[in-house]
Amino acid sequence: MDDRKLKILTALVDEYIVTGEPVGSKAIMKHVKASSATIRNEMAELEKQGYLEQPHTSAGRVPTYNGYRLYVDRLTQSDPLSADEKKVLDQMLDKDYTSEDDLVESASLALAQLTKCATVIADSTPKFSMISKVEVIPTGKRMYVILMVTSGGMIKNKAFRLEFDLDNEQLEFFNNFVKENLDGLPVSALSDEYVDKLVAAMGAYMMTLSPIFSEVIKMTKEIRTQDVKVKGHKNLLTCKDFNQSEIISFLDDDTQQISKFIDETFSDLHVMFSDEKDGFVIHNSSVITAPYKKNGKNAGSLGLIGPMRLDYKKFIPYLEYFTDRISQMLTEHDEGDDAKVVNEDSEDISDNS
Repeated sequence: MDDRKLKILTALVDEYIVTGEPVGSKAIMKHVKASSATIRNEMAELEKQGYLEQPHTSAGRVPTYNGYRLYVDRLTQSDPLSADEKKVLDQMLDKDYTSEDDLVESASLALAQLTKCATVIADSTPKFSMISKVEVIPTGKRMYVILMVTSGGMIKNKAFRLEFDLDNEQLEFFNNFVKENLDGLPVSALSDEYVDKLVAAMGAYMMTLSPIFSEVIKMTKEIRTQDVKVKGHKNLLTCKDFNQSEIISFLDDDTQQISKFIDETFSDLHVMFSDEKDGFVIHNSSVITAPYKKNGKNAGSLGLIGPMRLDYKKFIPYLEYFTDRISQMLTEHDEGDDAKVVNEDSEDISDNS
């Protein structure tokens, strides 16, 4: 595509984001030095190539999702935030947060307020986690606890009762068995077929220990279930670009819908369009997500849900700034806790001396 076509496409998308109305050649002439006839011809070519479409014969043109994709990936440049803007964004964050969830939620609500979009919070995608440890611990007569730890630092435990007591040999066999077959295994790898093979491999212990193994499998399924929250629902309902019945359908089942949509977006900032994803109920929509980290490791993702006609130049810097600040604050808070523990240990040592 030649430079003039790229400039025309950029100008058209910029204009359409502001007005929401089909864009004609006269509007493009304000941004591109070319005659009206030349611009119309170029727009016709862009339409043939799938980047623009014409809602009505006499109307101007609007970008297709392919047009938006080219615009976002190659053409648009985000507007850098000023010092004053950063100060305002900092003031919107919860500085006295009592939990990580509180901090991320305050950023999510601020982002929804700034952009008039819905926002989404997702925890670090579990499919990248590996099982670090599984252990069965007796806690009383026929009472046991399963302890499970993942590489992402998640710790889960579950108490359960059996119809019989396990002897030391059975417990030792089970703990050794899961260590050999589950330690270092991605939680996503525990398919039904793999589980059936493991149960069969227990041999003579299968009847006795399979109920415990069933509890282990339930826990891994819970770990694989991504925790997703959607905020600013009203912003979707008031958006004229959306079909209201689709929004209602989405809100009835927002977690499952959005979890599938953002499942692979934890590596970097990512812009997705509904036309590129099967099964996402909100047509003409876009989702922008960016990861936030803790001590250099992915801790989750913060994102925007809105129409394709978003002000990407402005909203992407907002999102990037919030995720950068969340990452910084989470890491500083964690380091502060570590220092506090060291100081407390030092005091204990001095008291004992």
